[in-house]
Amino acid sequence: GLAVGMGVGQALLVLLAASTVMPVKDPLLNICMDAKHHKTKPGPEGMLHDQCAPWKDNACCTANTSSEAHKDQSNLYNFNWNHCGLMPPKCKRHFIQDTCLYECSPNLGPWIDQADSSWRRERILHVPLCKEDCEEWWEDCKDYVTCKENWHKGWNWATGTNRCPWGSMCRPFSQVFPRPKDLCEKIWSNSYKYTTEHRGSGRCIQMWFDPAQGNPNVVVAKYYAWKKRSSPAGMEDVTPEADKAVCPLPWSALVLLPLALVVVPEGAGGCGSHGWGSL
Repeated sequence: GLAVGMGVGQALLVLLAASTVMPVKDPLLNICMDAKHHKTKPGPEGMLHDQCAPWKDNACCTANTSSEAHKDQSNLYNFNWNHCGLMPPKCKRHFIQDTCLYECSPNLGPWIDQADSSWRRERILHVPLCKEDCEEWWEDCKDYVTCKENWHKGWNWATGTNRCPWGSMCRPFSQVFPRPKDLCEKIWSNSYKYTTEHRGSGRCIQMWFDPAQGNPNVVVAKYYAWKKRSSPAGMEDVTPEADKAVCPLPWSALVLLPLALVVVPEGAGGCGSHGWGSL
């Protein structure tokens, strides 16, 4: 078995060397969605405003979009956060951050979906949001009031901005969204998916991150792009329980796995902790 393992290891190294010479562009990585304010492709932006600044090295938004994202009555969508009274700043900062992620992130490719609305051809669906990002958002907003569970549709736009529809009542967030999961998944019609994955795990998208440490969402997009290619259905399961039958592999092995499938002879597989030791 060892000789086979060594041979596989060397074959992988050869393939790896070959692939570094000819980088293959993944259509799901480093892209901007086709929507109202997005650039056609990501790139550096010198002056992104305030909370959008973490994306300045590689962004899908312009400086103008980033400053509009911070306004109460922004020109981006004429959306009014204060539809049930003034939204407190500690809550509003999460909505600004959510807007910055949506407009600026080049790492949402694996979750881009077709949209059939007049103002965008693509949207995001089921982006796995880190547990902390969702829970802090809910915690900081739970005392605010709103009249709707889904903020994407059903507003009264008669005055040119969103007002609560007739007959709806303003109620505390904690009643409209009893749990963090309700807020993150329902408010933008399933753009996000609540996960139990933690920030820094490489398995969930962070709305909040420190740009000095680099953008943690790059590696997350790579992981889910790989997962989507290897099994389109696999995208549905973010929870580790669903993956019990799969051998745990180090990240480096996951990258090499599609190559390994080419060179591992039949019957040489198996779940041993040393299976990848020769790499």
